[in-house]
Amino acid sequence: MPVTLDDTKRAALGSKMADFKAVQELLIFSEQQLLSEVDDEEGKKDLQSMIESDQKNLGIIETAYVQYGVKGEPKQTEQQFVETVKKLMQGSELSTYEKVAQLELLKHKQFMTGDLIHKAGQVIGADVQAAIAPINTVNFENRGHQEQLKPLLERLGVREITGQTPDQGLFARIQDAAAAATGVIGSVITQGSDKKDMNIQDIIRMDHAKVNTLYTEMGATNDPQKIQEYFGQMYKDLLVHAQAEEEVVYPAVRPYYGDNDTQELYDEQAQMKQMLDQIKALDPSSSQFKDQVKQLMDVVGDHIRQEESTMFTAIRNNFSDEQSEQLATKFKEAKSKLQDQMAAS
Repeated sequence: MPVTLDDTKRAALGSKMADFKAVQELLIFSEQQLLSEVDDEEGKKDLQSMIESDQKNLGIIETAYVQYGVKGEPKQTEQQFVETVKKLMQGSELSTYEKVAQLELLKHKQFMTGDLIHKAGQVIGADVQAAIAPINTVNFENRGHQEQLKPLLERLGVREITGQTPDQGLFARIQDAAAAATGVIGSVITQGSDKKDMNIQDIIRMDHAKVNTLYTEMGATNDPQKIQEYFGQMYKDLLVHAQAEEEVVYPAVRPYYGDNDTQELYDEQAQMKQMLDQIKALDPSSSQFKDQVKQLMDVVGDHIRQEESTMFTAIRNNFSDEQSEQLATKFKEAKSKLQDQMAAS
């Protein structure tokens, strides 16, 4: 039974997420260019705030991209678009007002792309929704940024035409209030918190939720092709998750969790890998296929309960927030590298 599946829907979404990441990097580049060019103190403060927010959001997009696990490359047209906008932002062809207007359009483009990814994920499957859920944070904040840019555009545009600052009357104050209200909708991850990224417990929980969702979807269908698709994704996700934990997480927690308990986690994952290979050899239309997957999920379930109770307690009691976030970053990097190796093989 092939494990790497040619699922065009998932591959197309992977490419769209690569586009999404490329434009997020372009937003940060554009904001940094404008920060040195905008001659407006209030505008500078807004741009600096956006840069900090968008840098956090780039981390969120990278997290969702790794959690999704189906890699893609930005379309050639998207790469050309990014390079064109960079040149315009660096050059003198556009006025400052026109550059900020371009930034507002990029925010709209990013919001619509994020919404498209979210809606497509709903169609493709619940496991995809679970993996890409964090991008809703980015969507909310890009919508808020659009509103935040409107007063700056008004001031820059009027100055460019008249040489004078516009009257900040009732209409402007209503705009400012609307922008503030929209921004507050924002993010459960980035707003009202000093967290720069998810911690290691957050990322591991997301992996656990995704595999449980794949199992639920598999149980809800008798279509051998869909069963193969769900197991193929489960196979890849579990192998990458296990290997990344063994390379990054378990060595870090062993001094606080103990040799015996840590070794138990390694042993459980060795059993899980063996079961995955046994199931891979079965026909997904056979009566024993789902029975074997259920036995696998019993082992996975016990493993999840141990990690999310006692191992997570050891992390909370012995790692600072910053250390836990750094461990999450290393874990995601290991997963991304392993996903690339698996795709190449």
